[in-house]
Amino acid sequence: MSRYHLAQLNIASMKAPLESPDMVDFVNNLERINALAEASPGYVWRLQDEAGDATAIRPFGDEVLVNMSVWTDVQSLSDYVYTSAHTEMLKRRREWFDKVEQAHQVLWWVPAGHRPGVAEAAERLAHLREHGATAHAFTFRRAFAAPDALVERC
Repeated sequence: MSRYHLAQLNIASMKAPLESPDMVDFVNNLERINALAEASPGYVWRLQDEAGDATAIRPFGDEVLVNMSVWTDVQSLSDYVYTSAHTEMLKRRREWFDKVEQAHQVLWWVPAGHRPGVAEAAERLAHLREHGATAHAFTFRRAFAAPDALVERC
């Protein structure tokens, strides 16, 4: 078992305020999608406030929502994002969010038990934007193994 977990951050720029009628379906599905993540194999932790979501946490600007979580491995997160009911929301994201021209999601390895902060996540996203995918900050398309996965063979 790995001594590392996978952290992820994704950000999205809203087309309208959360209270807007244009965002009703997104807001109405937050609790269901968050519960789905928490029940998914490999889920460890997610950033949330007292209300149980992260919509009030806005370190990237008033119009930018943040989603940050920790998973046991890349495959578990990928399964949740791309093969669960979460895909319903992905298919509709252009209704609620502007298209982002630069990287808006970043993955990185953290020691098991570590809960990344928003500043740490912002640094990883900035690193990805500046340097492309590296072991420090990467994407699903170019994922890197956990640091302890590279075990010397005798």
